Amino acid sequence: MRQKVVCLALAAGIMMLGACKEKKQTGDIITSKYEPKALVAPIKMEADRQSKDIVWQGKPYRIDIQRAPADSLPKLKDDSGQEYVDNMVAIKITRSDGSQFFQKSFFGKSNFTAYLDEPFKSNGQLVGIRFNEADNSGLEFSVVVGMPDAPDDLFVPLELVVDRQGSVRVEKDDDMDMLDYDDDYDDNDD
Repeated sequence: MRQKVVCLALAAGIMMLGACKEKKQTGDIITSKYEPKALVAPIKMEADRQSKDIVWQGKPYRIDIQRAPADSLPKLKDDSGQEYVDNMVAIKITRSDGSQFFQKSFFGKSNFTAYLDEPFKSNGQLVGIRFNEADNSGLEFSVVVGMPDAPDDLFVPLELVVDRQGSVRVEKDDDMDMLDYDDDYDDNDD
């Protein structure tokens, strides 16, 4: 009996040593095959209309901003070759009596290329223009030109100011106020 116990103990010890043996590393990395995303017809942002009533220098004004995809503009491409349609934006500012203070029928990315670096000049998309605030220097709008469908939200923030005479000034925006505009508007308000 003792001999059987010794044999079993010896067999168990050999099995334990065999199990601790280091497995051979092949260096192979197993992953799924990269399948590029299928390209589709040019992608368009939805048309958008924002309206806001404000008081500037003691007088009421209404700001209407419309963004729409513009098929007439050159198509944009992302890194995978997917095409996108750029946008045009119209801004209209009216006084309380209905008279027009300012109207620019179409802002396009071309209005801002002096403030953009490559690749934003060639493949950046005019994402939108939003009203920010009214102060003594004028009516301030945030402008965003971004890379379409970028996974890391690449964009260039700009500031557009309409002064008391209706002149437009554009500059790079360092304070990033355009991140606060979601709750400032009544959508589709006429």
